[in-house]
Amino acid sequence: MALQWYLLGAIAVVEAAVLLLLSAPLPPRLSKQVLEFVKRILQPGLAVVPFALFQLLEVYWKYENRINCSKQECSPFERDRFQRTLFKSHRNALLAISAAFFYWLLFRIAKMQQDLLQAENRVKLAKEK
Repeated sequence: MALQWYLLGAIAVVEAAVLLLLSAPLPPRLSKQVLEFVKRILQPGLAVVPFALFQLLEVYWKYENRINCSKQECSPFERDRFQRTLFKSHRNALLAISAAFFYWLLFRIAKMQQDLLQAENRVKLAKEK
């Protein structure tokens, strides 16, 4: 069961690294190459969003069906187990939300840079005429 969370964490880390690379001030030629790379990986990378949403639904379901240990009837072991599962569910929800958010940021920044390059090309063509 932990493999899916490792995968989602790795995807979030890769998205964050590509996001940093995309937003870094690079020479124009290298910036265009990075933008082309990002545009190529955006469509297959869209699979992250439904996967993250599915994982969020799983976290919600586990959160709703967890052992409730708010009374004094719980032993220290049960209370510790309850708190660990609560922390894990919060961590996993944050991980799924961050993976989807990083994908959205990557998409928006790539779109913005693509629009900027098109505007620069239009200005360049207008100056040549």
